[in-house]
Amino acid sequence: MAFPEPRPQAPQLPQHLLRTIDCQQGAVRAVRFNADGNYLLSCGSDKSLKLWSVSRGTPLKTYSGHGYEVLDADGSYDNSHLCSCSSDKTVILWDVATGQVTRKLRGHAGKVNCVQFNEEATVILSGSLDGTVRCWDTRSRRFEPIQVLDEARDSVSSLKVAQHELLTGSVDGRVRRYDLRMGQLHVDFISSPITCVCFSQDGQCTLSSSLDSTVRLLDKSTGEMLGEYSGHKMKGYKLDCCLSSKDTHVLSCSEDGHVYFWDLVEGSLSLKLPVGKAVVQSLSFHPTETCLLTAMEGRVQVWGAEPEDTEEDAAAT
Repeated sequence: MAFPEPRPQAPQLPQHLLRTIDCQQGAVRAVRFNADGNYLLSCGSDKSLKLWSVSRGTPLKTYSGHGYEVLDADGSYDNSHLCSCSSDKTVILWDVATGQVTRKLRGHAGKVNCVQFNEEATVILSGSLDGTVRCWDTRSRRFEPIQVLDEARDSVSSLKVAQHELLTGSVDGRVRRYDLRMGQLHVDFISSPITCVCFSQDGQCTLSSSLDSTVRLLDKSTGEMLGEYSGHKMKGYKLDCCLSSKDTHVLSCSEDGHVYFWDLVEGSLSLKLPVGKAVVQSLSFHPTETCLLTAMEGRVQVWGAEPEDTEEDAAAT
């Protein structure tokens, strides 16, 4: 007699608050995991960038060199360098260990909203209020970008790079996907200003959030709409969205103090995570584990699937 297969367990969601970090750098504009998820970067309105241990919540280094608030940051795959961008129109390449500025890249005509390394950390890509994406070679001493993408008709609010593809979201309501190897551009029109874009982990889909309080999942190759997720509030702020590490859930910040989790396939709301009473400015999902970072006002919250054992629990076992 054959027993029925056990039902697969529903994926766990990071709904337990493990720790709150008081960053002491004004409002935290963005929070990001590094490549392996052991560290986090917090971008402050006080012009500083800070590196923290995720497991202990302790500060490791402060990077100072921007002239205005820091809006986004990224870590290289080998954790040797950071890049950050700011309202001061510059992009900075940092040496992680020394905290020194390696390169300060100027060329954007407006504040720089988003920045990311390519996979080898040989190129930094930055998107700006001036409507351009600039590609900077980290190894050369040249001060000019190696490429400028100026197709956007308004501010470039978000960008993500994966292998040879670049995804950008703009206030002109368009999601643009550049195949840098083939020199091709694919455009999907969404009628509302885009606040955040990302690729799915399997590379088959794109996710974008916009100011009509909707997150959309599109098939990358056909542009077909695969899912729409709503219920959160996003009307006036540039807020993040992302996918969980295994592509099971769609996440979005919200202006009502929550992070919303939707089941990717069903589109149903799985969890409405109460973070606090203010706008959830930014979020970042761990690259492999069920762990989430959120930023609200001057604090970063670390969330996990299970409550952490306290030292008393550990001593009792």
